[in-house]
Parts: sequence; C-alpha cells; structure tokens
Amino acid sequence: MTESVSDKRIVRVDLADRSYDILIGPDLLTSAGGETLARLDCRKVAIISDVNVAPLYLDTLVESLQTDGIETFAMTLAAGEKTKSFDNLTAVVDFILEARIERSDAVIALGGGVIGDLTGFAAAIARRGVRFIQVPTSLLAQVDSSVGGKTGINSRHGKNLIGAFHQPDLVLADTTTLNTLSPREFAAGYAEVVKYGLIDQPDFFHWLEKHREAVFSGGDARIEAIAQSCAAKAAVVAADERENGRRALLNLGHTFGHALEKATGYDSARLVHGEGVAIGMVLAHEFSARMNLASPDDAKRIASHLKEAGLPTSLGDIDGDLPPPDIMLDAIGQDKKVKGGKLTFILTRGIGEAFIADDVPPSEVLAFLTEKHPQ
Repeated sequence: MTESVSDKRIVRVDLADRSYDILIGPDLLTSAGGETLARLDCRKVAIISDVNVAPLYLDTLVESLQTDGIETFAMTLAAGEKTKSFDNLTAVVDFILEARIERSDAVIALGGGVIGDLTGFAAAIARRGVRFIQVPTSLLAQVDSSVGGKTGINSRHGKNLIGAFHQPDLVLADTTTLNTLSPREFAAGYAEVVKYGLIDQPDFFHWLEKHREAVFSGGDARIEAIAQSCAAKAAVVAADERENGRRALLNLGHTFGHALEKATGYDSARLVHGEGVAIGMVLAHEFSARMNLASPDDAKRIASHLKEAGLPTSLGDIDGDLPPPDIMLDAIGQDKKVKGGKLTFILTRGIGEAFIADDVPPSEVLAFLTEKHPQ
C-alpha cells in the first residue's frame, strides 16, 4: 500500500504484528526523532554509520533524535563491501551492548547497503534481537537492501552467506541524501529500480524508459520511482518473507552479479553491487534467449537502457582480468539460491516475465560463460 502525504510517500510493509512503514521524501532526517517516537517507545539508540556518510548526515540525525529526548550513541566504520566482516560484526555488537541498548530501544543504520546489512545482523543477534531502524542514504539501499529484513555479512565463500532475517521497525528514505551521491553510485542504485520492472511490472519498465532522465535529475519522478520500487518489494516480502518461493524473483541478475563481485574480490574500484546486478540482468536475459525462452531483442533493449544510465552491461566492461569460466561457475555454485546442489537462476520469458528455474544444467551455464568471457 502506498500513501501520499504532501511531498512524502508512505509504503506499508504488511507483516501482521511486525508491519512497518517506509517513509520516502526530502528532509526526513530532520524529523527522525518524531517519526521514531510515533512508532517505538524507545529512549536510547545506537547509530552505526561509515566514514563517508557520518560527516554528512550524522549530526542532523543526532540533533533530531536528541531534540525529542532520545539518547544517542554513534559508531563510525570504514566504508566499502569489505566492512561486512566477522570482525566488524563483533565490534558493532559489542558497541550495542556497551551502550546498554535494551530490546525496547533501537539500533539505527545510517548509510548504504553495507551498513544496513551489517547493522541489521548485529541488531538481530544482540540480546537475541533489538529494534532496528533503517536510514538508507544510497539509492540502492532505499529501493532494495533497507526493505525486507535480509541482513548479513560476507564470507570467503561468497557474499551474504552469513546472516539472519530481521525486519526493521521503520525505514526513513530521505531523498535529499541522494544529492551527494556520485553519478556512478546513483546509477548503481538505478539498476535495482530497473529490476522491479523486469520482474513482473513491464509498465514500470516502460515508464522508466520515458522518465529515466527525470529520475536522475531528482524531484517528483525520483520519489515516484523509489516509491514504486519499494511498493513492489513490499508486496513480494509480504507474500514470502523468508524466500521460500516467490521472493526469489527479487534475485533477478544477482546470481551472476554476486559471482562477478566475488570474481573482482569485492573491489569497488572495479565493480560495485549495482553494476554487478546490471550486468547480471543482461546476462540473465541473454542466457534465457540462449535457452530459447525469450527473444534476444529483450536483452538488447535492456542493455541499451542500462548503458544510457551509465551502467556496465557485459563482462568486457569490467576493468582487469576475470577468473576463467569454471572458477566463476564454482562461485555461482556457492550462491544461496542453490538447492540440493542444483543451480537455481531467475530467468525470463520476456520483459516483466521473470520466473524461477530450479534445475539449470551447469554445462549450459559453463558454455554460456565461456562464450561471454573476454579472452
């Protein structure tokens, strides 16, 4: 459900007694204290951020919370995917406990997807679960990782293989924070916006084709794109919270994308998550065409749109060497979507017609990767 209040949108994630609101709009950080107290009876919060975001927004958030009588404790971590480690998880949990955050208090993640995933996992295990608020400051986090309760850290075996489902109690998506993103970071988040259209909302993809420039420029089109993305994810999460079925569709492009992130050593100079997803979505449509499931024209159309948004769309767009195809296939075999040792992919019969393929032959994937691998 989406509700409009002035220039703010409210998307409700319906999970019975664990339902929560996603607030989307400008300058929400300044009202964070009031929005928190309207939903939670907490008097103390621990805020986790990173060295890039904290200098920009931590003081504003703290001032809003303290003005409404909420005591604050703040911790700042390094930025980047490698922050999602056991060492940092231990440090954050220790910080939460040292701050004497009780189960009725809250932990706030102020930052992008890395901070949100790590902080959410820490909130899930500290005192066997404390209240959790997402304050996402990247487009990718606002439309994807802050919504739905997936939290976790990375392992040497792959991305997000260690974690828990822990739903937030509130998401504050302040669109003003997106103004400080680099063009590359914004484009990376836009890949996740496009994903919702490609899964089962072809009309939304068509709308994005017409309004992409306006979304990048800001204003109403940007808020609309974020609200539509959050509403799409909220509907899927409400129907399948723990990814036992339909929620797996949200992984369109991610099986290939996660393998590429591992192949580049999680080096953000070479590839960030949204870029991996962009390439992964094109590969998923190309692979679907190779399996005679979809038209190759769909992949070309999607690649064209993503290129216009400044995103990579092929393995050759990644700087530096990539591991050989058999090593990349092994990384795919470690993906969370694997069941009974069989490869699971999100494939498609056309734009907006994604489906779950539970038994994809590894030989076909290897042949496809060999064909696409830059030699």
